[in-house]
Amino acid sequence: MPLPSQPLRKLGFLTIGLFDEADPRRGHESTLEIIELGERLGFDSAWLRHRHLQYGISSPVAVLAAASQRTHRIELGTAVTPLGWENPLRLAEDLSTVDILSGGRLNPGVSVGPPMHYDQVKQALYPDTAASEDFGYDRVERLLDFVRGKPATDFSGVEGFEAFSDRVQPQSPGLGGRMWYGGGSLRSARWAGEHGMNLLTSSVVKAEESEDFAEIQLSHIRTFRAHHPDGDAARVSQGLVVIPTDSATREQRAKYEEYAAQRTPRTTTPQGPARMMFAPDLVGTSEELAERLHAHAAFREIDEVAFALPFTFDHEDYVQILTDLATRLGPALGWRRAG
Repeated sequence: MPLPSQPLRKLGFLTIGLFDEADPRRGHESTLEIIELGERLGFDSAWLRHRHLQYGISSPVAVLAAASQRTHRIELGTAVTPLGWENPLRLAEDLSTVDILSGGRLNPGVSVGPPMHYDQVKQALYPDTAASEDFGYDRVERLLDFVRGKPATDFSGVEGFEAFSDRVQPQSPGLGGRMWYGGGSLRSARWAGEHGMNLLTSSVVKAEESEDFAEIQLSHIRTFRAHHPDGDAARVSQGLVVIPTDSATREQRAKYEEYAAQRTPRTTTPQGPARMMFAPDLVGTSEELAERLHAHAAFREIDEVAFALPFTFDHEDYVQILTDLATRLGPALGWRRAG
């Protein structure tokens, strides 16, 4: 077994927040309860993923605003916001507002590219500009500029009884340093580094230099840091599906193993024209998981994680998984609980 990596410094988790169309409030409340539980267990961060026109959280920023009022310490992030669905100026206002409400705990993660199923949704999303919308890195740069305080207009001052600012308001000090990019390619890793962002390594990557997932992810981390002003100190968080079974019932263990088995075939070879590689889901006791993670080339390079919760499980399953992550696996990886 390889020598252990450096002790894990930050332990986080990611959830999609599924809900029943007939009772969406229950699903959203479950997500908020899971975030509250995460804080009680000492997790450093909780992250939400976007799902548009599906039965998962479509507005993580709104849900995190609610979470900010029900928690006090845990950091709150998006992993990730696809900017093809967003206006960077309006999103900057929302992010700054939630960061103020949270006391500086927001960690927005973003990505580029056209919205999923763009041909089917573009008429509703951009009825007049669909053909001319730019879904590349320029969209991220605009967001970064607004969050970091660059002018959004050449007008400011008093008009009548109203005062106007040329910058997004409120401005939230420090938010610009907590912007993350969700990257799955060497190009995106380099771009994020050059623009001083933090990097969320994806559980889906492009097979560019290898067909070994860990090696690909490692190359992204090293490329990012090689081009970041902070070098080896630049922040990287690894995202993998990790399911500890220490306190799981027999039925839960069977469910988890079946879930992973159904998803394993897609992890063996690159998928589709873009040659996407998927990370295998990790299921087992915390002792087994710690050994597998310490042997993972990319994990040995980082000290922050945001382990993804499986998307189709029940609330009780998430309680068990989070509890084992915080009380069993985290300590086995050298992590010490916050608070």
